[in-house]
Amino acid sequence: MELDRYRMEDGTIVDTSKASAHWDSAQDHDGRNFIDRATGSQWNHETLYKSRRGRYYIEHTSQYQGSRPHAEWVSEHEAARWLIHNDHKLPEDLAKLADEVTE
Repeated sequence: MELDRYRMEDGTIVDTSKASAHWDSAQDHDGRNFIDRATGSQWNHETLYKSRRGRYYIEHTSQYQGSRPHAEWVSEHEAARWLIHNDHKLPEDLAKLADEVTE
């Protein structure tokens, strides 16, 4: 079941189809399966979105039967870490955080 809309903890409704940008988690092959780098699982996945108002959130999905997708807001620092960890270039608004979130 694919959802496009999620109700966030603060009551805001986000619609992934209206996001201004999105990034998929990197996939690494362990010799047998593709493993989602963000979750460390072949079954659980994450996608980072930037809302049309400029806020970042992560959509969590799973291939496990009975699981329900959900989304949560993340800070700009968390978004920057997520992007770097998944081999994505930081967008202009997060580029200033590169030195703060890496060593």
